Amino acid sequence: MPGALWHSGRVSMKPLLAAAAGQTPTRRPVWFMRQAGRSLPEYRALRADRGMLESCFDPAMVCEITMQPVRRHDTDGAILFSDIVVPLKAAGIDLDIVAGTGPVIVNPVRSATDVAAVGRLVPEAVGAIGRAVSLLRAELDPTPTALIGFAGAPFTLASYLIEGGPSRHYANTKAMMYGDPPLWHDLMGRLVDITVTFLRVQLDAGAQAVQLFDSWAGMLSRRDYETFVAPHSSRVFAEISDFDVPRIHFGVGTGELLAPMARVGADVVGVDWRVPLDEAQRRIGPGPALQGNLDPTVLFAGDAVIAEHVARVVADADRAVVAGARGHIFNLGHGVLPDTNPDTLTRVVDLVHSA
Repeated sequence: MPGALWHSGRVSMKPLLAAAAGQTPTRRPVWFMRQAGRSLPEYRALRADRGMLESCFDPAMVCEITMQPVRRHDTDGAILFSDIVVPLKAAGIDLDIVAGTGPVIVNPVRSATDVAAVGRLVPEAVGAIGRAVSLLRAELDPTPTALIGFAGAPFTLASYLIEGGPSRHYANTKAMMYGDPPLWHDLMGRLVDITVTFLRVQLDAGAQAVQLFDSWAGMLSRRDYETFVAPHSSRVFAEISDFDVPRIHFGVGTGELLAPMARVGADVVGVDWRVPLDEAQRRIGPGPALQGNLDPTVLFAGDAVIAEHVARVVADADRAVVAGARGHIFNLGHGVLPDTNPDTLTRVVDLVHSA
């Protein structure tokens, strides 16, 4: 199958895949969440007259935007340029991505009738994403950089659908979760189906790893996560397990959820900046590789401070590997902030590769 390089003899060509598999990479792999985004002037120029969703369904533009940070920074992972609501849009949900706000759902999903109206995603509706992946593989195959596909996890998608957009407290989401568990699980099951279809399109086209972003899972207690979320995330990972690629799982503010998030089927667990990587390994136990976890705000503190913090993350990661983590992929503890100097990101890559 197109993505099955992880356990082959070619894995050493791709440091990210080697680290995820517990092999010794030729260099410590590094990539950045939101790396193909707002900090790059070439990205802003390309997107000046194109909407976000329009851009996400244009294979040539997706390829170019995905490649921009790889060319500039020499990262070891190319994260597919997309948005977590792309499969929802393709499944017929009326939504838009509003500058300065984020995804906005025209008709929030809050009743049984609303849930019943959430349709299935047919692969042809995201065929443009598959074509973008094929274009990217053609560019990336001669390089050390692995192509990472991604999707939003069912809980985070549900929170956007129910709240109608970003939220601070997720009151409507939790009201459905607590107040009508059967309806909640119905919605989550539909979102699992959409997510699996979206990921399988990327994997069929050649994505070499995937990351499931559960951006807002940190709003939940461990018990609620295990009851209302983990079974659905487990099904996502299980239904793509026939592709021999690393499955990465990440959420924000999920220090108390690291162990159950690892158990849903993740080969690599992303850790935000709040928990040192060696402590994260202690909470998770032996097994998964770790990804992270430099605080994105450190990138504004000057070269000496950045070097100190990069060295600290590397040292934490090395202790975690000694204690049982499969490997380490360097990343930020969340996305690149829009005002970050791109040259700073390049310096971080150089520091990590020389560590």
